[in-house]
Amino acid sequence: MKFLFILSSVLLLSLKCDSTGDSLINNPTRNTTVADIISEKLFNELFPTRNEFYSYSAFVKAITEMGHVKVKVVRRAVSVYQITRIDKSTGKSVIVRQDEDWNEDWAKKKADSAYVIDYGKFCAEKELQTNKKELAAFFANIAHETRHGQDGQYNDGLMFIHENNTSLMYTADNDTYPAVKGKKYYGRGPMQLSYNGNYGYASDCIFGNKNVLLNNPDLVETDSVIAFKTAIYFWMTPQTYKPSSHDVMTGKWQPNVADKAAGRAPGFGMTINIINGQVECNKGEDTYSMNDRIGFYRYFLKKLGVSNPDCACSCAKMKAY
Repeated sequence: MKFLFILSSVLLLSLKCDSTGDSLINNPTRNTTVADIISEKLFNELFPTRNEFYSYSAFVKAITEMGHVKVKVVRRAVSVYQITRIDKSTGKSVIVRQDEDWNEDWAKKKADSAYVIDYGKFCAEKELQTNKKELAAFFANIAHETRHGQDGQYNDGLMFIHENNTSLMYTADNDTYPAVKGKKYYGRGPMQLSYNGNYGYASDCIFGNKNVLLNNPDLVETDSVIAFKTAIYFWMTPQTYKPSSHDVMTGKWQPNVADKAAGRAPGFGMTINIINGQVECNKGEDTYSMNDRIGFYRYFLKKLGVSNPDCACSCAKMKAY
C-alpha cells in the first residue's frame, strides 16, 4: 500500500523535532509518538465542540501512563485465559487473571496461543504515515461513538461522556468478570465501553485489578484520563475471535481462510467490524453509521496531512463476528 505524504500548514504546526534537532520531515521513517503527530492546538481544532471533559492533557497522560503497561495473554482451548500484566517502568510482572479451568487436563491438552499487547505502541509502532493513519482511524471511531449532531461537517466528536439511555444495566453472565449488584455498565468514555466483561477486562489491563472498574464503572465518566485509557485498551486488545484494531491498522493482522470467506480484509472497514460489526457491517453500502465512521476517517486523514486512497473503508460486505 502506498501513501501520499501531504504537507499542509496545519501539519507543519504540529511537527516537532527529536532530540537531535532533526524534524520528522527529515526523518520520515523514524518511529513517532502521538505527541509528535498532534499538538494541543490541532487536537482542539479537530474537536472544536468537544466536551471539556475530553482534554488534550488527559489524552496525552492516558497514552503516557498506558505506555508503561504490557500484557501477555496465553489462551488454552477457546476461552481459558492466563493474563500477566507487566509494568515496564519497574519490570514487575503479575498474573492478574488465571481462569478456573487453566490447569484442567482437557485444557492443558489444547494448544496454547500467546501474544503480547504493548500499550506503548498505540499509534507509535510504525513510521509517521502509518501512525497517522492509525490515529485517524482511532479518532474516527471515537468521534462517531460520541458525536452529537449530523451536519456532515465532522466537527462534533467527543461530545457525549456516556450514552443517552443510562437506565439499562448492560450486564451479562460472566464468571471471570461478574457484574456487581446495583452497578450499571452502559456505554461510557470515548469508545463507549459497555458490559461488565469489558469493564473487568479493561480494569485488569489498566490497573492490574478487575475490581477497580467492576466496582466503580462511573470512573469512566468522571475521570477523563481513565476514560481515554479504556478507549486505548479497547483499540489495542484483541478479543477471542477478533484481532485488535491496532493490529489491523498497522498491517500486523492478515485474514485467514475463514476471514477471506467472510469478506474480511485489512483496512479501516475491519475496525468498524471489530467495534460494531453486528449492527453496521454486511448490510450494504447505505448504512448510515458505517458511512459516518468512514466520513470521519477521511476527514481526519486530511487534517493530519496523510492520504489513504486504498483504505478498504467499507464493511458493507463483511460478515460480523
